Amino acid sequence: MKLVIIGSGFAGMYAALSSARLRDIQGVSPEQMDITLLAPEPTLVVRPRLYEPKPETLTAPLLDMLTAIDVTYVKGSAETIDTDGRKVTYTNAGGKRETLSYDRLVVATGSRLFRPNIPGLAEYGYDTDQLEGALKLDRHIKALTVAPASRARNTIVVAGGGFTGIEVATEMPARLRELFGSDAGTRIIIVDRGEVIAPAMGAEARPVIEEALRKLGVETKFGAGVASLDATSVTLTNGERIETSTVIWAAGMRAAPLTAQIPAERDSFGRLLVDQDMRVSAVPGVFATGDAARAACDDIGHYALMSCQHAIRMGAFAGHNAAAELLGATTKTYHQKAYVTCLDLGEAGALFTRGWDPKVELVGDVAKKTKQEINTSWIYPPRAERAAALASADPERVIDL
Repeated sequence: MKLVIIGSGFAGMYAALSSARLRDIQGVSPEQMDITLLAPEPTLVVRPRLYEPKPETLTAPLLDMLTAIDVTYVKGSAETIDTDGRKVTYTNAGGKRETLSYDRLVVATGSRLFRPNIPGLAEYGYDTDQLEGALKLDRHIKALTVAPASRARNTIVVAGGGFTGIEVATEMPARLRELFGSDAGTRIIIVDRGEVIAPAMGAEARPVIEEALRKLGVETKFGAGVASLDATSVTLTNGERIETSTVIWAAGMRAAPLTAQIPAERDSFGRLLVDQDMRVSAVPGVFATGDAARAACDDIGHYALMSCQHAIRMGAFAGHNAAAELLGATTKTYHQKAYVTCLDLGEAGALFTRGWDPKVELVGDVAKKTKQEINTSWIYPPRAERAAALASADPERVIDL
């Protein structure tokens, strides 16, 4: 029996842990059921932290943990999925194409930032979506210190007033002050086509966010998007031109392109529609999870978001259920009724909300401590000790925040 997982993000990591956990519970050896994780690197990129300085430190090794739970790691990039022949073709570290056969497949390929065809965006835009992009932005910001002082050098425009855009923007005042000094006259501007900041976080959270932006001196421009950009400016859809050398794109996500190879229905974000067991119903033997899947969290209309909070739990259910089908065990219905957010607000602290209709529970320094605990502990892989690692992947385990 062969179970293949594509992706080493939060969902892929927990799919590996959970499937290995059930294999242990059922008393099945790794020789009887092989679990293989295919990914370019045996590391978890701590993606929710890529807005922070020093992005090169924001990865966590997985190889020791995978070895401890008897999951095979294969280094490579998945290229094609043949659901009829039940095989995955990938390019290995040497550039050679190889194949992995599977009896069950878990697609945990994550998501990518959506970049529309805006003139100049590909050439001059930056982002913090993936590690490569965060490293590029970090190098760019540091390089600005040797550039002549100007309005373009001292201005950062963040395109997108959602969760990511706010965290990026509120981190920047301290970073620029450290690089340029406190008298440099820097500007950070959030631009968004909507009419309010962070609409998904609800009306109760908005005044807290607005006050934090005022405190940090972060400007906002609503009702206009980015029309074009070049090396020293950005032009908005309302015709306004802002001198800037740094435009950070933080608007919109899409499932990774590999999901398009699965012959099944997808939503507007490219996510595969899955049933309550995380199964792609139209394609035998295939499960999808994390940002690759559109999954119902409950029976009243809430669906999992593209976030590590949902990906971790979705991964645990997908891994368990894929293994359960092979082992003749009972599957578990995915559910995730609890929903919280913890928004970093830079030197203004943080904001913690609970519920799908968000209610503010913590603000300021108290919320910041919770954010730091999440970012430095909760979202990191379990230690490479077999019993503890497997226990962390119980699909019914709930982390109480």
